Amino acid sequence: MRRAFFMVLVVLLAVGKPAHAQSPRQPNIVFIMADDLGINDLGCYGRKDHRTPNLDKLAKRGLRFTSAYAAASICSPTRASIMTGQSPAKLRITTFLPGRGDTVAQMLLHPDINQQLPASAATIAELLRALGYTTACIGKWHLGGKGALPTERGFDLYHPGKAFTTPSATEGGKGEYDLTLRAEKFLDDNKDRPFFLYLSHNNPHVVLNAKKELIAKNKDAFNPTYAAMVETLDDCVGRVVAKLEALNLMENTIFIFTSDNGGLHVLETALTPATFHRLFRGGKGFLYEGGIRIPLIVCWPGRIPAGGATDVPVITTDWAPTFLKLAGGKTQTKFEGIDLTELLLKGKAPSPRDLFWHQPHYTNQGGRPAGAIRAGAWKLIEQYETGACALYNLATDLGETKDLAAKEPGRVADLRGKLEKWRRDVKAQENIANPSFNGKLWRKLYQDVDPTRLPFEKSAAAMALKLEPWRKLMNEVVVRPKQKKKTPAHVVPGAGAVLLHARNAKVHGTKLRYESPPYKDTLGFWVNQDDWVEWTFAVPQAGVFEVEVLQAAGKGSGGAEIAIAVQGKTLTMKVEATGHFQRFIPRTAGTLTLDAGKTTLSVRAKSKPGVAVMDLRRLTLRSAR
Repeated sequence: MRRAFFMVLVVLLAVGKPAHAQSPRQPNIVFIMADDLGINDLGCYGRKDHRTPNLDKLAKRGLRFTSAYAAASICSPTRASIMTGQSPAKLRITTFLPGRGDTVAQMLLHPDINQQLPASAATIAELLRALGYTTACIGKWHLGGKGALPTERGFDLYHPGKAFTTPSATEGGKGEYDLTLRAEKFLDDNKDRPFFLYLSHNNPHVVLNAKKELIAKNKDAFNPTYAAMVETLDDCVGRVVAKLEALNLMENTIFIFTSDNGGLHVLETALTPATFHRLFRGGKGFLYEGGIRIPLIVCWPGRIPAGGATDVPVITTDWAPTFLKLAGGKTQTKFEGIDLTELLLKGKAPSPRDLFWHQPHYTNQGGRPAGAIRAGAWKLIEQYETGACALYNLATDLGETKDLAAKEPGRVADLRGKLEKWRRDVKAQENIANPSFNGKLWRKLYQDVDPTRLPFEKSAAAMALKLEPWRKLMNEVVVRPKQKKKTPAHVVPGAGAVLLHARNAKVHGTKLRYESPPYKDTLGFWVNQDDWVEWTFAVPQAGVFEVEVLQAAGKGSGGAEIAIAVQGKTLTMKVEATGHFQRFIPRTAGTLTLDAGKTTLSVRAKSKPGVAVMDLRRLTLRSAR
C-alpha cells in the first residue's frame, strides 16, 4: 500500500509540473541586434565620444569578439544568415529587401533575389520551438511579408513596433523603448520555461532622430544625434539585462549583442554620415572591414569566463548551429556556419576555416558588386565589374591600405580559386551586363570618388559638405516611378555593356582551350601562336566602347602582342606579365566605335615571345560615354 501511494504521488507531482519546465541543459537565449552599428561605436571597442556604460559592463562580464563578421554588409542578408545558418548567396538574399533598382550608372545588372526567406530553409526559431522553447521576434524582421512573417517561420510572438517614432519622455527616435517594454513583458510571461528572444532594434539606422536633451548632451561627439541614439540603445540593453537579473534568469541565459553590418560612414540622409571607422576601411555597403566587421559581446555568467576578448574570426552564419547545440538539439540540416560552443565555454578555437562573401549589388552607399574571402590573416576582394582582385594582410594592415596582389600572385590565384569554387558550390547568382550602361555617369560615381577612402573630418557635418555633389548624383540616377520628380536630363541610357566570358568563346586551334576548374576559369594552353578565339554577340546600342581585357601571364610569358578585331576595326595590346597564370588583371586595350546589332569579335596573337600568349578570362566592352 505504501509503495502504491508513493507511485501515485510521483504521478501527481509529474502532472502538476509545468509543461515547459526549465532544464539546466536548455539555456535561455537572448539575441539583441542593432541596425547599422559600427565596429568601433561602443566604448568597450575604443570609442571615446559615445556613452555605452551598460554594454561596456556586459563586455566585462562576458566575452568580446574583435574579429566578428556579418555575412553581408547590408541588413537582410545578414538577418537571413542568422535565422538559417546558411550563406546569403545560397539563400539568394544578397541585398536588402526589396533591393535597389537598376540604374544607367551601373555596368552590371542586379540579379533577381528571393523576396522572402525560402520555405526550404529551416529557421533557428523553428528548430528551437521543436525543442520546447517559446520564441519571440521583437522589432525588425526584414525577411519577407505574408507567407514569411516571423509567426509563419517559427516564432510564437511577433511585435514589429515602429521604425520611426517621435522622441519623448518615454520614447526615442526609433521605437526602441516600445520594443524593450514588449521584450520585458515576454521575459515576465515566460520566466518558467526556456525561451529564445530575438530583439532586433531599428536603432541606429537612418533616418537619425533622438531626444533633444540627449543630442545636446552629446554635442561634442562626431555626430551628436547618432551618439544620442547609441546612448538610448545602450539604455535599452541595460533594461533587458536588469529584467533578467530581477527574474533570476541571467545565470541560465546566454546573452548576445551584435550588429547586422558596419556603420553608415557616407552621406545618405539628413544628419549623416552617422559614424566613422578610423582603423577600418569603408562602412555599410562595402566588403572592406568597415562594412562587415561588427561588434559582438557574448555573456553567460558562470559559463563564459568574464572579461575576455578573442580575435578568432566568427560570422553570423555560426549562430543557428551554436544555438541548436546549446539547446541540446540535433538536426539533419547541414549548416554553412559552425558550432561555437567550445570557443564560448572553453576558449577552444575552432579549426581554421575560410570565410566567404558574395554581394553582387550596387548599394546606396556607393558599393559595387564584389566577392571576398578571408583565409587566416589574408583577405582577397574581387570586383565583379572588372575581375580585379586586391589582396590584404589583416595582421599588418587592418585598414586595407596596401594591396599586395602584385607581390603575392600565387596567393591571389589560390584565394580567388577558392572563392570561385565556393560560389559554384552554393550556386551563387551572377551579374549580367547592363544594355543601358552610361559610362560617363559610372566614372563620376564609381571612379572619380572612392567612398572607402574618405579623409576623416572631426564632425559628420564637415564630412557631409564634401560628399554633397556625389550624393546628389547618386540619388538622381535612381529612377523612382512613384515620385513626381522628373529624371534629370543628364541621366540617360548609354550604349551599354557586354561581357564576353572565356567559357562562352569559340576556340580555333590545336592547343588553346577553355579550362573549367574554378582556380582557372580561363582560355589557357595558348602555346601555339596561330590558335585564336572568337565570340558572337549583340552590341546593345551604337556608340563608343572601351575594350577591357582580363588577362594573366605567368613566369616565362608576357610581352605577346594581341589583336582584337570587331566590325572591321582592330585594337592591339601587349600582354603584361602578372606573376602567375591565374592572377588576372584588367587592362584597357583602347576604344572602338561600334554599330548596334549582332557581330563577332576575335582575339589573335601577333607575337609570342614567351612560353604562352596569355590566359584570358574575360573581355568587356563598356560604353565610354
